[in-house]
Amino acid sequence: MPSQLHPRITETPITTAASKKTHRHAAAAQVPNHVVQHHIHAVGPDQCFSAVTQQISAPVSTVWSVVRRFDNPQAYKHFVKSCDVIIGDGDVGTLREVRVISGLPAVNSTERLEILDDERHVTSFSVIGGDHRLANYRSVTTLHTAERDGGTVVVESYVVDVPQGNTKEETCVFVDTIVKCNLQSLARTAENSGRRNCTTLLR
Repeated sequence: MPSQLHPRITETPITTAASKKTHRHAAAAQVPNHVVQHHIHAVGPDQCFSAVTQQISAPVSTVWSVVRRFDNPQAYKHFVKSCDVIIGDGDVGTLREVRVISGLPAVNSTERLEILDDERHVTSFSVIGGDHRLANYRSVTTLHTAERDGGTVVVESYVVDVPQGNTKEETCVFVDTIVKCNLQSLARTAENSGRRNCTTLLR
């Protein structure tokens, strides 16, 4: 039976293999309960999961305007070469085909939008096909306002099958690296957008 696991929510990516224990990092106390609940994943014996957080010096509305665009992941995911919507118009159930840049152990990925909550700033997608090694990948991303500076805290968690020939630790390290790069790029994109908006208002 899959176990119910809480991700460790920290300022840096962490590797968490599936186990029968419940893990909650002390830093999770800084995250609203409704956000934490979205990051509880059922993890099978041949799967791993992890969570990554990113602080962004831009308001939630600015960051969300980038993250919610299921049709345009390449706006901040630099490993994405192109994206085509196959079915749907951006609502839950929409399918997209993503092609990745050369140099990665993948060619394309077919993905389905599972959650798009504009009120709570929650989005989720799952990988349902394609030429890659991340079988049964599901990601959940949530945004909330940072208490200290009014910026944004982004939490992205995922669960994925461990490819044959790899360990859970190796799989999480690989995926964590990609997610971390994506979120750092998201921070730059949102912060630059915020600065442009401020400059426009001052004119």
